[in-house]
Amino acid sequence: MNTSKVWYVTGASQGLGLTLIKKLLDNGYRVAATSRDARTLGQAVGLIDKDRFLPLAVDLNNPDCIDESIQQTLAAFGRIDVVVNNAGYGMAGTVEEIAEQDIRNIFNVNVLATIDVVKKVLPVMRSQRSGYIINIGSVAGFVGAPGWSVYSATKAAVAAFSEVIALDVKEFGIKVTVVEPSGFRTGFLTRDSLALTPPKIEGYEAVKNTQDRYLSANGQQPGDPDRAAEIFMELAESPEPPMHLFLGKDAYNRASGKLVAMSAELERWKSITTGADFK
Repeated sequence: MNTSKVWYVTGASQGLGLTLIKKLLDNGYRVAATSRDARTLGQAVGLIDKDRFLPLAVDLNNPDCIDESIQQTLAAFGRIDVVVNNAGYGMAGTVEEIAEQDIRNIFNVNVLATIDVVKKVLPVMRSQRSGYIINIGSVAGFVGAPGWSVYSATKAAVAAFSEVIALDVKEFGIKVTVVEPSGFRTGFLTRDSLALTPPKIEGYEAVKNTQDRYLSANGQQPGDPDRAAEIFMELAESPEPPMHLFLGKDAYNRASGKLVAMSAELERWKSITTGADFK
């Protein structure tokens, strides 16, 4: 295992991001990690080692701030080998009832910040002729659940962006994976992390029932954050990492079920689909 690699991880002060950077540091990697508050991040990690750990206060809605953090990482470690775009949060509610500004805010964090980090790090990786980008999506971006329309839209955008940017940068020796987990036992479903708009409109029973079921699952999710962190390290050492990696049995079952259904629908409507061209 090449522990000389430098990792740059966003959204590292809690949840999967915090678990990952602790695991990386335990395994000897050098890590630059971003949070809104570098001091809180440093306290959460509990490691004062300037040779291997660089906590960074970064406003991910500010491209200049992202660029500055990239330059600080280069000044400290000389290179960036692996980027993990982990920053993001969930949003549940009906699209009728979620405030317009709230929708814009989650797209800013979940989608635009991911794009901006990639945009700022690509010149570094191109000059190195190597690099690996892991964007954290969600199985919800491929198979959504009632009440998660806006969140699912952000994660579908992350997946589509990842697929195409992988094609764009392949010639430079840069690899890209979008990781699409199901439920992991982090703080994702806590009220501090989840933007929740309880439905008040009459009806929307599927949304209400699903919302109650997800919230009651907090703390009981089957996904193991420690194992996810280990998988990320394994991916970074793989010569051919996957484009898509669904994580968790639920993610696998939901994704495989949708693929079967999509394939059947595609074939059922094949004559209409192919009949749309000029004859």
